[in-house]
Amino acid sequence: MIDYTKKFRLDGKTAFVVGGVGLIGREVSIAFGSAGANTIILDLDQAKGKALVAELVEAGFRAQYQVFDCADLKQLDDVFSGVVDEFAAPDVFINCSYPRTDDWGESSFQKVTLESFRENIDIHLNSHAWLARLAAESMKAHARPGSIIQLGSIYGLLGQDLTVYEGTKMRENMTYAAIKGGIANLTRQMGSYYGQFNIRVNTLVPGGLSGHVAGKTDPQNSLFVKRYSEKTPLKRLGRADEIASTALFLAAEASSYVTGATVVVDGGWSAV
Repeated sequence: MIDYTKKFRLDGKTAFVVGGVGLIGREVSIAFGSAGANTIILDLDQAKGKALVAELVEAGFRAQYQVFDCADLKQLDDVFSGVVDEFAAPDVFINCSYPRTDDWGESSFQKVTLESFRENIDIHLNSHAWLARLAAESMKAHARPGSIIQLGSIYGLLGQDLTVYEGTKMRENMTYAAIKGGIANLTRQMGSYYGQFNIRVNTLVPGGLSGHVAGKTDPQNSLFVKRYSEKTPLKRLGRADEIASTALFLAAEASSYVTGATVVVDGGWSAV
């Protein structure tokens, strides 16, 4: 009889978590650590990275931290190679990073500039795409079956519902839609190609989540939260731990026949 609980374990696995101290990345790091993985937290925030490692080690989990700037594309190959040399090729790779320019809030169709659009495409879409390729090629070179998880968004699959922004300063985001849509389709292409090497590649798509505004400590606009929740079948925003639980499924043997998939965790938002 199969012990299905073991299918969700990551014992003996090495997991890279890019953006591992962010809203989602922190919970993913905890989930992977609790499942037995040697969790390598890759992030720019050294203070938070070291604090999270200490917390995980105190809980009896295996975790290490490495400074990592995913937006520095010129150094990306060398830096990633150095991480592999230090910690070995990953069995699991997930990218939870959210690199963006200072003018990210001005990305509506009316206000976005070509310069800003191009830079954000470069540091976000291109960094995600290239890192996924580097991870896959590393797994292939070491004959290591693996799981690569890309973070998408419901707004990489659907247009934004502008009614949830009425009465707020929030606006549609041209750049975000292009980035997340690109990530989702690249994942399908990677799943098609790397399957022959027993490397699975999937996109995890969160809906709206509770938490601070990206890049700020400000709480989310209460009117937006109310309207978004009313339009969602489960009548609430999601939580980062709910995304991390799905990431654990995609990382583990439990999802061994899942690749090239877009796994939506949105409370039913995209179903209606």
